Amino acid sequence: MQHVDLLIIGGGPSGLSAAKMAAESGVKSLVIERNSKIGGQLVKQTHMFFGSEKQYAKTRGINIAEILIQDCMEHKDMISFMTETTVVGLYPDYVVTVMDRNHQYSKIKAKTILIATGASEKVLAFENNDLPGIYGAGAVQTLMNVHGVLPGQDVVMVGSGNIGLIVSYQLMQAGVNVKRVIEASSVIGGYKVHASKLKRLGVDIQTQTTIKRANGKEAVSSIIVQRLDDDWTFVPGTEEEISVDAVCVSVGLSPLSNLLSMMGCEMKYVSALGGHVPVIDQSHETSVDNIFVAGDVCGVEEASSAIVEGYYVGLIIGNKLGKPHPHYEHLIQDFSQQLDNLRSGPFGEKTRTGLKELRGDQHA
Repeated sequence: MQHVDLLIIGGGPSGLSAAKMAAESGVKSLVIERNSKIGGQLVKQTHMFFGSEKQYAKTRGINIAEILIQDCMEHKDMISFMTETTVVGLYPDYVVTVMDRNHQYSKIKAKTILIATGASEKVLAFENNDLPGIYGAGAVQTLMNVHGVLPGQDVVMVGSGNIGLIVSYQLMQAGVNVKRVIEASSVIGGYKVHASKLKRLGVDIQTQTTIKRANGKEAVSSIIVQRLDDDWTFVPGTEEEISVDAVCVSVGLSPLSNLLSMMGCEMKYVSALGGHVPVIDQSHETSVDNIFVAGDVCGVEEASSAIVEGYYVGLIIGNKLGKPHPHYEHLIQDFSQQLDNLRSGPFGEKTRTGLKELRGDQHA
């Protein structure tokens, strides 16, 4: 059995930034990643980020991934990786069972575990939603931005959050005809700057409208959309058929928190944070001693927040293991302030509300 000081489950933005900060504190870590590449969702994000220079503003997601990976490579003696490896068991004695790319099982015992598994896409129930040609937004990004494959030529985007708007724009950049963006809510969910880009290109963003049914035999060939009233009920007589060869569904994310439940961590359903999230204290430690979380697994936010949370929690873990970072006090205040700034303003209200519900007003 392999023994490690810190086991990080998830090689996305929060896992990588935590590994770097733990290494600077003198803590060796092992990062487990189920995909063949580390970097998480950043490796498929071609758009430039907002925020401040500290959160890599005006840098494309794929380039931020390279920065975070390079940061870890500078600590090769402190950070190890196991890619194409899946965690299949997590036990109260801090033993983790993993399955590698060759389907071989092994066990790892850790002093401390950071779960940074991110989030998964929510699905939308409608008739024939399993027809070929109906994708989640993450799958479309993977096809286009990682493998250079277009999902179709005539697409309708379902969902107007930031991911839906950004992926719609990327589809158009790739030459795809985005026929419409439909949104069940009465308001556009994402940043207005993203919505404005689409509108300038002639894409209609139709609110209070949802997909009712997909048509086709071997693959989707058209969809039926219909208006909703203020009570989210179909408005009779408003059905409309749209010819498509692909549909992209982007209706939100849910924290990927299954491992935390397996470990017996106290969980709570907080709608504003995306679903079931672990109950944590200010240090991001769960109800189980030495089990920490960072990133979307403890509340869905932007990738910038996940990166900063990783740095923040990496510092705290180093301190708890008796190896405080030489600039601990300064950095912990800096990262805390960065998180406050990212969660300020009207678009941070949802996160602030969720954190208040999860932790109580005194910590939000």
